[in-house]
Amino acid sequence: MIREGHEIKHDLREEVDVVIIGSGCGGAAAAKHLAEGGLSVLILEKGGYYTAARGDFDQLSDNMLARIDGGRGLDTSTNGELALMYGNCVGGASVHYWADSWRLPEDRARIYEEKGVSGHEHEVLAPIFDEIEKDHNVHPADPVYRNRMNELFIEAGGRLGWHIEDVPQARRGCVASGHCYQGCSYDAKQSQLVTYVPAALKAGARLYADCEVTAITREPGTGRASGVSARFLDRATGRPAGPKLEVKARAVVLAAGGYASPVIWMRSGLPNGSGEVGRNLFTNPNPYLYALYDEEIYLWHNIPAAVGTSDFRLPRYENGRYVEGGYLLHPNQIQPEFLAVTLPGFGGAHAGLVAQLPRLGSAVAWIDDEHGGEVTLREDGTPSYHYALQGDDVLKARDALKKQAQLLFESGAREIFVPDSAGTRLQGPEEIAQLDTLEIQNGAMLFAAPHPAGTLRMGDDPSRAVVASTHEAHEVPGLYVADPSVFPLPPSVDPSLTIMAFSVIAARNILSHLA
Repeated sequence: MIREGHEIKHDLREEVDVVIIGSGCGGAAAAKHLAEGGLSVLILEKGGYYTAARGDFDQLSDNMLARIDGGRGLDTSTNGELALMYGNCVGGASVHYWADSWRLPEDRARIYEEKGVSGHEHEVLAPIFDEIEKDHNVHPADPVYRNRMNELFIEAGGRLGWHIEDVPQARRGCVASGHCYQGCSYDAKQSQLVTYVPAALKAGARLYADCEVTAITREPGTGRASGVSARFLDRATGRPAGPKLEVKARAVVLAAGGYASPVIWMRSGLPNGSGEVGRNLFTNPNPYLYALYDEEIYLWHNIPAAVGTSDFRLPRYENGRYVEGGYLLHPNQIQPEFLAVTLPGFGGAHAGLVAQLPRLGSAVAWIDDEHGGEVTLREDGTPSYHYALQGDDVLKARDALKKQAQLLFESGAREIFVPDSAGTRLQGPEEIAQLDTLEIQNGAMLFAAPHPAGTLRMGDDPSRAVVASTHEAHEVPGLYVADPSVFPLPPSVDPSLTIMAFSVIAARNILSHLA
């Protein structure tokens, strides 16, 4: 059962075994396993409920930003350096993600162990990943899904001596529409909207959409999580619609995502003895370049990244000094509307670029950042996201831009455009060195920030972590966190499968405890 905000006409009270805040990769995976385990489960989703069957995914970027993106796609860090990308709909960010689906690398699982996480070792996660990949039809992208930018990436990367690999995709019956980020109009992308949310509902879970949690409640005296207070929203305005909801539960699962979960924690006045709540904000910042070709590219055709290279995933150091790497590198995909917004320049210069959109190509990187930011609350309770590229993360971004420029020129680009405030252009490979001194910080370039993590970090030492390795909060019994905010560091690949796998472990621990 899914009930939407406009259907609720009066205050409601519910009593369930588990209430789950959020319906993305973490919340949906936890809900499926808890409901299948025989518990009564209620999912609360702040965003709206949209489906392909009702024609809600119209492939118009301005409409879809308002429907499925948090902050209507306009939220940024306080310094204007990051565009915060997160979901605000049933299915969460998985509705607008690219469907890239990697397992947590074994080397990163070992680092998590070193950071104090137990029970999430590589051998523990492997069979869980097997199940998730089967449920989501994860497979390498077939050659038919390579658009022209993917083909150029393969050809140029090969000449540069890079290993180019097929990217695992969570798709079933893809029609190559090219509108993945706007939500799949064909239910081919295996988001939580078409996988674990329906599976949870089939197992007996229920879901309220347009329902914002205002506080996690606790039992007087014990401090144990006892449920949530929530309110229903008017979807058109995002403002309270009137009716409220009180839920009493034996366990609460916080799965609102790396940007929202610490906000709910702080608004609820939950304890923060470690001082780590809201800190360690990692985002996988995305530097990217545009390039002009003599041939038509059509960046918005077919799937976004059928191929890529992991050659630079791990950073390389010599004598303790950064040399290169620390990011994934892929062909980029971007729709005409976003291209027009992010291309440099104004007036006639900008119009000249827009007139050549079909011949524009692009490459993008996901920086495996290691210097986190922080989430805080303003006096009115609204969040501020403080983040600045610093230390080796700046060097990673520059190296990623230089590798992109190498590849784009090698693939036949006539000119490269840097999406910076200065409108920097590179006319040939001999000018790539300019990227070493290019101003890229504090809003000079806008980096997409699609993978928030770390803001409620996990670890067995309560003096250094918010959440235990059981996913239960150290200081709030009965409260479990099942989203990327528990990651001690980013997983260095797209986090969707890792979020689901961790959430399965959280669900198993809840089942064991409540049983």
